[in-house]
This record gives sequence, C-alpha cells and structure tokens, in this order.
Amino acid sequence: VVDPGEKMSATLEREFGKSREEMQELEKQLHKFFSQEHFVVYKGYVDDSRNTDNSWIETEAVNYHDETGEIMDHLPLEAGNDAKKVKWVDINDKFELYASHSQFIQLVSEKQGAQ
Repeated sequence: VVDPGEKMSATLEREFGKSREEMQELEKQLHKFFSQEHFVVYKGYVDDSRNTDNSWIETEAVNYHDETGEIMDHLPLEAGNDAKKVKWVDINDKFELYASHSQFIQLVSEKQGAQ
C-alpha cells in the first residue's frame, strides 16, 4: 500500500525488497530497476464493488519493463499483509482479473507490443 506522501516507485521498491535486506546486490538491482523510466498506465478512480457514495477506490497502475528478465527472474515474491496471494502468472485471454485490471494489462500489452 502506498503510504501518504510516498511516491509509487518508493512503494514498489519497499514492497518488493523489504524481506531481502541482506541481499545487497538485489537491492542495488531493484533500485536501478525502479529508478528507470516507466509508463503510468492509469491513475485515478476505478469501478469497484466496494465503492459507495462516500468512499471509493482509486489506483495507480505503473509499468516498469524488464526486457531481459535479469532482475525479475531472480526476484522471489512473498505475500504481505495487503497482497496475500502474490505470484507471477502468464496473461492470456482466459485470465480473469479484478475490477479494471484487465484494461490495464491490455494497455501495457499494446504499449510493449505484446499482443
């Protein structure tokens, strides 16, 4: 979860790297990766079943591209308090995502030429 006043890149770096502080090389790679140019896919309101007249969900979807896989292939994902079922998956037409996430994946696919 993005803390108040925190940049998305800092949140991603913290979330992916927080349980592996002893791995200095990985931290260095993560810092380099999340400091690179990135593509903001979407930022704002999303349609969600939890939305009400007085509260709603907003999100920021960002694409950091690892062309060679050098960093992400060696990154162990670990569930946290706000991402209990985190895992790498292959995306295809039958993959079901929550809320507007499939639209974000489609935009990234188009941007990266991966259709």
